[in-house]
Amino acid sequence: MSDTRQRLDALVKSSGILLFMKGNASFPMCGFSGRAIQILKACGVDPKAVVTVNVLEDEAIRQGIKEYSNWPTIPQLYVKGEFIGGSDIMMQMYESGELRQVLGT
Repeated sequence: MSDTRQRLDALVKSSGILLFMKGNASFPMCGFSGRAIQILKACGVDPKAVVTVNVLEDEAIRQGIKEYSNWPTIPQLYVKGEFIGGSDIMMQMYESGELRQVLGT
């Protein structure tokens, strides 16, 4: 297993709510990442409870997460080690009420 994959695996498995994004919860650096944070807030999640990884700070992580999840875009949400999806999937799940169930809020 590559070093990057090991790092990703450790991050995913050690965090309750993990968001790979551009920027951070306080300062999203793209519209989709900002949307993901807003969806989590709308579900009652305190942004401080979300572990965020700024993919702009590490090119290996930015590319590696796409292979790790087999998902081509950022942001990517993981809950209790399970890949949930990007901001579009999050929005669909939010609208159906499913995301609150997954998050336990």
